[in-house]
Amino acid sequence: MFSPRGEGSAPVIFFEFAAIRPLQLTFRFTPVVQQMWPAPNFGRPSAEWVPNGSSGYYVLHTDNDQISAAIAMPRATPGILQPYQERPKTYPVEFKLRFDPAKDSNLFFPLLLAMGSGNDALGKQLLASNDSVPELFAATDNHYRQLLNSTLQVESPDKTFDRALQWAIVSIDQMQVIHAGTETGLVAGYYSSGDSARPGFGWFFGRDTLWTLYAVNAYGGFDLTRSALDFLFKRQRADGKVMHEYSQTADQVDWKALPYFYASADSTPLLLMALDDYVSASADIEFLRKHWDAAQRAYAFIRQHDSDNDGIYENTEGTGWVEAWPPRMPHQEIYLAAMDQQATESMRRLAALMNDAALSSTAAAQANRIRKNIESEYFDSRNRFYAFSRNADGSTDTTATIFPAVAWWTGRLSLPNAGDMLSRWASREFSTDWGTRDVSIREKIFDPISYHQGSVWPLFTGWVSLAEFRADRPLSGTAHLFQNLGLTYTQDLGAVTEVLSGMFFQPLGRSSSHQLWSSAMVLSPALRGLLGLDFDAVHKTLRLAPHLPATWDKVQLHRVPLGDLRLEIEMVRGGGNLSISANASSPAVFCLASRTVQPETPCEHPARSHEQLTLPLPAVEVELAADLPEPAALTHQVKVIDEKSDTREYSLVLEGSPGATQLLKVRRNHSNVTVHGGTESGSGVMINFPGDAGDQRQTVSFRW
Repeated sequence: MFSPRGEGSAPVIFFEFAAIRPLQLTFRFTPVVQQMWPAPNFGRPSAEWVPNGSSGYYVLHTDNDQISAAIAMPRATPGILQPYQERPKTYPVEFKLRFDPAKDSNLFFPLLLAMGSGNDALGKQLLASNDSVPELFAATDNHYRQLLNSTLQVESPDKTFDRALQWAIVSIDQMQVIHAGTETGLVAGYYSSGDSARPGFGWFFGRDTLWTLYAVNAYGGFDLTRSALDFLFKRQRADGKVMHEYSQTADQVDWKALPYFYASADSTPLLLMALDDYVSASADIEFLRKHWDAAQRAYAFIRQHDSDNDGIYENTEGTGWVEAWPPRMPHQEIYLAAMDQQATESMRRLAALMNDAALSSTAAAQANRIRKNIESEYFDSRNRFYAFSRNADGSTDTTATIFPAVAWWTGRLSLPNAGDMLSRWASREFSTDWGTRDVSIREKIFDPISYHQGSVWPLFTGWVSLAEFRADRPLSGTAHLFQNLGLTYTQDLGAVTEVLSGMFFQPLGRSSSHQLWSSAMVLSPALRGLLGLDFDAVHKTLRLAPHLPATWDKVQLHRVPLGDLRLEIEMVRGGGNLSISANASSPAVFCLASRTVQPETPCEHPARSHEQLTLPLPAVEVELAADLPEPAALTHQVKVIDEKSDTREYSLVLEGSPGATQLLKVRRNHSNVTVHGGTESGSGVMINFPGDAGDQRQTVSFRW
């Protein structure tokens, strides 16, 4: 099955048969011709067979003669045809196809679809589609080859890793939908619509798009980012609020009168964050200038919704993250507070680029105020955890969730007292063997098949993974990244599902099997976390903080975007250092820098084709190999719940089941390393977990 690129081309399904004797095949189906809600629909279609030589096609008539469909398979003949004026009855629609292995074994039989009106016009569409199948297939294949040959590509020792990144790029690209023939937006997901005309996952979504654009910017898909942002800017409300969701047929009704368009509050700060990220990666100041007024209106909208005067944006103008929460909906979520701080910091940077010093200064002060108030209002010192939300009376909901993880998303916020919280996220309290639950398994509201109180979303796993990389806990960050990455291969090849059980390794039945931001959460933690890319194209600088798996001696990155440049980068371990070289196709001004270098520092090198950066490696590096479990499995893998380094010691705290063992792969970059708390085994260290019941913890340290 393939869906041709471009508007108006219907999907084609190819059938291929093998047999040793001639046979007749019967294809039986129930026809459905429905427009996506809220467009009107016109009843169950009736099938009319239209002969065409020795074969023909079915026209599926609805009660509106302008909305019909047609379906054909070359060489097929009709099945049951209802006799004229027969007793009323619904018959199945059938194709009959004779297959002779002596003549037909090397053929594909395409199932062809068409939409429109008029028997002759539909028949011509089917004929044209049949005649153009080879060209459509070649054009579609060529599109994806060009996509992958023009975007970032990774060559590492792990080819499964490399292919998953490419699949994620393809999966995101497939989410583009042409709307009204003139513009392109990103829809949230694909899945069977069943018998419903309201497959909401197929709508255009604001926050889904904006979370995803971080991945798109990182792989260099700037054209897609501009199209997606233009789509959202066009639908920005007059007061500055950014859209949440928009059906593909929303133009057929007064969509603003329905409760969906601006239902969420988080799309507005996310827009500013994503715009800042796009400008940082692309240096496209003209795009920022084009939308500067809209960006200022979005920022003004955020600042206007602060009823308790703590300086932080509230849920009063829509949902933050959760759409349902016991015992009541939150007044102000830490998710939204962390987004507000990062969006305000983005506004500071964007205003500086627009030479608006006054706005940049006030945004800087506001960002600092929000940072301080998040700490004073949300940190629960008794539980050493950040609260889920704050009530209107100033009290907090201390439910343990993963939502504070978004504080690390841009790399400019973080939460200063998060050590114990990060350890709990990494433990089995939150972490399954296929991703992170959004709510602690210890909470009374925990429900592993709920949407918001205990299930596993690859989106959340991606948030936590990037937070762990930024907080210098790369082992747990890598484990969570590879859980998302493994989902690439478990259902529709290349697509990552939306939501899984929080107890068993199983996607939920309502989960969109191809979800936009799930694919993005393969790319963002991989490119910005594990590979450590941090883009500042405005200042012509690529900052790096890689956390490569210990067994990787070398990795190559092709077409790394930095404004108009596409850099060829190689990272090589050796002599206790990680040597990073970057090459441009022609002399240009660009710099490589450690992420510890102050951001927004101009690159002052002269134009040249090659840059080099050397980063010291730690004395010891460790890797834990773990694959996704068998379907329906419970969590059993060892977790790294703490990771600390100083000048003479590197220590890990591990969590496992009684009787479990774990081999740590170890790279020694220092000559005199001793192991404490484990048994050396070849080039690794074996850890044993004694005990009779309950999760066991073991500490292993390396000293030199």
